[in-house]
Amino acid sequence: MNIDGLLAYEGRLVGTRKMEYTWRDHALYALSVGANENELEYTYEKNMKPLPTFMSAAYWNGQFNVTPQRSGPYSPYTELLEYSIQDLGKWPGGTHMEQELEVFRPFDPIKGTFILRDKIRRIYDRGEGKGVMVATETEVCDEAGRLLAVNRGGHLLSAYGGFGGEKIPKPDVQIPEDREPDYVIDDYISKTQNLLYRLTSDTLPAHVDQEYAESRGWKAPIMQGLCNQGFAARMLIGAVCKGSPEKMKRIYVQFRSFCYIGTEIRLLGWNDGEGRIVFRVVDRENGAKILDKGIFEYNVN
Repeated sequence: MNIDGLLAYEGRLVGTRKMEYTWRDHALYALSVGANENELEYTYEKNMKPLPTFMSAAYWNGQFNVTPQRSGPYSPYTELLEYSIQDLGKWPGGTHMEQELEVFRPFDPIKGTFILRDKIRRIYDRGEGKGVMVATETEVCDEAGRLLAVNRGGHLLSAYGGFGGEKIPKPDVQIPEDREPDYVIDDYISKTQNLLYRLTSDTLPAHVDQEYAESRGWKAPIMQGLCNQGFAARMLIGAVCKGSPEKMKRIYVQFRSFCYIGTEIRLLGWNDGEGRIVFRVVDRENGAKILDKGIFEYNVN
């Protein structure tokens, strides 16, 4: 177990890349996270407004890194996976555990180029036999170099746990189970939602291939976690930002149970101070938590 080699990746800049887009890419993304006929501000180029989590698609999107061992969307995590394959001689597994988007300024939804800087922030020890969590970061800048947003992800790598490293920090959120939610918002994951979303970024077989899903013990392909995050952001923007998506400042989520296509979902949100909501998203049929420990922050003015 070459843990020293793994830890050498901490703080490492993986690379800089570009992602060009037009209003069509933005509209497709909005549809992929559930925008409906009443949300034309995200899908109609006339007076189009930026849906902030489009910058989360940039976390996966842009450049494809293809190797004999792996093919799929590029991310800072990809290089660690490939390193682990070489070190272990086998696929070490991996699961997207959490995601945060912090927004500093809006982007032009009609046309532009994102400049993306990817790095691995930290490697947390989950314990012997439990692997590590790789904390990644992608800065999103415009062509002038202005920082638009930062994506921060947490990914399970099932190897290397138990090296005595720092434990995963807990998020600054407590869901108030003792009172009724202030927001109850229902929506629906359509039976083509996974197909739409993969056209914007995450094309991994886990989200489309039935044979692959069954090989992992799943009943069907699973929805992309960042699509679920996009749903939550859009739903909360609609509830509290009233047609002003640029008011969103931050969204954080933990990915919990799998979400499948054709699922009715419910967002439960609680006010937690000025401009802050804590929330979860559940499967309406069985109550399973799809997203949990969620934080949504926005400008109230």
